[in-house]
Amino acid sequence: MPVVKRTALTVLSAALLPALTALPAHAATADDKPGAKQPKPPALMSTVGGARLGQPGTQVELGPDAPVLPKELSSRSWIVADAESGDVLASHNAHWRLPPASTLKMLFADTVLPRLPKTRVHRVTDEELADVGEGSSLVGIKEDHTYSVHDLWLGVFLRSGNDAVHVLSEMNGGWDKTVVDMQKHADELQALDTTVVSPDGYDAKNQVSSAYDLTLIARSGMQKKDFREYCSTVSATFPGEKKKGKERESFEIQNTNRLLTGDLGVTPYKGIAGVKNGNTTHAGATFTGVAQRGDKVLLVTVMNPSASEGHAVYKEAARLLDWGFAASGKAAPVGELVPPKSARTGRGAPPAKGKGGDGETAGAARDTTTRLAATDGGASGVGAALAITGGALVALAAGVFLVNRRWPLPALSRRRPRR
Repeated sequence: MPVVKRTALTVLSAALLPALTALPAHAATADDKPGAKQPKPPALMSTVGGARLGQPGTQVELGPDAPVLPKELSSRSWIVADAESGDVLASHNAHWRLPPASTLKMLFADTVLPRLPKTRVHRVTDEELADVGEGSSLVGIKEDHTYSVHDLWLGVFLRSGNDAVHVLSEMNGGWDKTVVDMQKHADELQALDTTVVSPDGYDAKNQVSSAYDLTLIARSGMQKKDFREYCSTVSATFPGEKKKGKERESFEIQNTNRLLTGDLGVTPYKGIAGVKNGNTTHAGATFTGVAQRGDKVLLVTVMNPSASEGHAVYKEAARLLDWGFAASGKAAPVGELVPPKSARTGRGAPPAKGKGGDGETAGAARDTTTRLAATDGGASGVGAALAITGGALVALAAGVFLVNRRWPLPALSRRRPRR
């Protein structure tokens, strides 16, 4: 497994970047020219999750009443899956190994988040920020200032802050150790298309993942309460500079996931509850999202659209989600999201007693329901998002992976920032 040390990142420059981040033959690079000839996927790809998922091109099995797939899809790879059952409803080059950009931060969070108590406070050193890649997205962490782990995760999820990833990696035992930890976790999840080189998703030689793997990773992360809450947070207050003799400043940060927040030309998606977006020179735009309508929860991943329309990655993700909800029960699965290697799936098992892996109580889970609730409208523009009634929807016993059960997706609010 190739590993690039942090010191290598310090020498990156605009001139050296193309050579240093040359990708393997099974990966593709982004093309800055709309309409340019696009690379072809490999003829042979992984068949994890089913043989059809290893075939190039679009895979779908429409029933008599199923809607056709959207025409406006230009992404090199995409997948739509039922988040609870794991059924893959449709895919396009699902196992094509492509640069993941900051969607790889989902794997970083799923690996490291459970290891660091959110109340732990850390003073940042110059060395921890020295090797952040040129042109990285930043949340604005300053050396010789203290931050809680909670603050740092807000920086990762909302602003995709590579500075926050570097600090948390050091708290996890170092950059190289975190790469190894993430790779081990990817292998455990059976995300076998994924090669980790840089925990923050910064363009690096041989760093690849796939739409299938990113969806597996998101599904694993969404089973953790803190992961769910962070990835669905729309805005938060972040610690700023501390000047001598004055109270420490703070500033608001907003999630860069446009299906959560909206933007020019992008409408917040009804029922969206995360997960992560990314964009780099070699990856193009990437996005994994989770949304619910009624009792159906879907995951979608879109990688590197070539369309010239603004925010194409979000618009294509929204079209695929719309199709997935409309096609539910009308399209036969073309594959499945596999559980982790060591998972006890709990199929047919009675609900666990006591507290689950992320502190949710199983006793309250059996009688709870979900509903779609409108968040505050007007200037917020969030629209409808998932709300939870009666407490937690499900509790996961330690070591039991959620299959054919539900997790509680949090409600969204832009007017109550996380602090």
